Amino acid sequence: MIFLIFSQTLNFPVTGGKEGRDIVNGNCFIYYCFVYLRGFNMKNVTEVTMFVLKGFTNNLELQIILFFLFLAIYLFTLMGNLGLLVLVIENSRLHNPMYYFLSVLSSVDACFSSVITPNMLVDFLSKNKVISFLGCATQMFLAVTFGTTECFLLAAMAYDRYVAIYDPLLYSISMSPRVYVSLIIASYVGGVLHASIHTVATFSLSFCASNEIRHVFCDIPPLLAISCSDTHTNQLLLFYFVGSIEIVTILIVLVSYGFILLAILRMHSAEGRRKVFSTCGSHLTGVSIYHGTILFMYVRPSSSYALDHDMIVSVFYTIVIPMLNPIIYSLRNKDVKEAMKRVFGKKGFIKKVFLHSKH
Repeated sequence: MIFLIFSQTLNFPVTGGKEGRDIVNGNCFIYYCFVYLRGFNMKNVTEVTMFVLKGFTNNLELQIILFFLFLAIYLFTLMGNLGLLVLVIENSRLHNPMYYFLSVLSSVDACFSSVITPNMLVDFLSKNKVISFLGCATQMFLAVTFGTTECFLLAAMAYDRYVAIYDPLLYSISMSPRVYVSLIIASYVGGVLHASIHTVATFSLSFCASNEIRHVFCDIPPLLAISCSDTHTNQLLLFYFVGSIEIVTILIVLVSYGFILLAILRMHSAEGRRKVFSTCGSHLTGVSIYHGTILFMYVRPSSSYALDHDMIVSVFYTIVIPMLNPIIYSLRNKDVKEAMKRVFGKKGFIKKVFLHSKH
């Protein structure tokens, strides 16, 4: 009975006749599994050793334009996120949980973009847009890890704002290093676990019909589209896991901001209200854009997938949003803007001194 369940789960055939009965009834179960797994691995090696990422277009002129466009976006993303990270580390006034979360978010965004953009830039200038089987699995694992980690981090940041605004006197106790470090670690652990489930489930499928992925990176829906295995279980995993994560994280954000709204209504100071709206407005903007694209991409029936449109949306949340986050969180944040002025002011002063000494 256990053998039959195991065989159906892994989709390998139970042989009929005397040979099949001997295997089931005898002591050859481990041997049969070994033979199957060896055959499964050989099948993946012989049938699909690499994938071809079709990308946006085959037009050479358009590819060159896209190369420079996404190169500019990528450089801006790295400068913005790593600059914000350095700013938080170097400026002692930003050494509090809110900015620690923001610095972690910046590092996640920089890594998220780096998983996808460099390979995409190479493909724009290459005729052979090939990625290995292991490379594709690694790219998908890292992309899902950082994408999921960002979902949890945005929820943790909403909770942090609730604690800071709703009960500011107890903020240092409620959001102690033990608490915010635990939330950051939990976000990463959740991302890794979620990515592991989908990576194992997706790359356990057979890819025998085609190895051409209609996408710019190895994402789950386009990989399921080219598999010749039954992907119903994978689609359910995608729908329920992503849906559950979205529901939980969005609920945390909504409940946190519900309490924040109550705290704002109790405030008598117009300056206090303005500061709270400035800080929380940027966070809500980032959350709305990110979760909106995730819900559109993954929490819907597989019959409604349109790979060309989905490719544009997935590029938006993996490449464009990491570029926008430093802008969203810095331009509307007074503390960050003041820290930037102090840093650039010092650099300007050093430059003036250097030029004066040369004269």
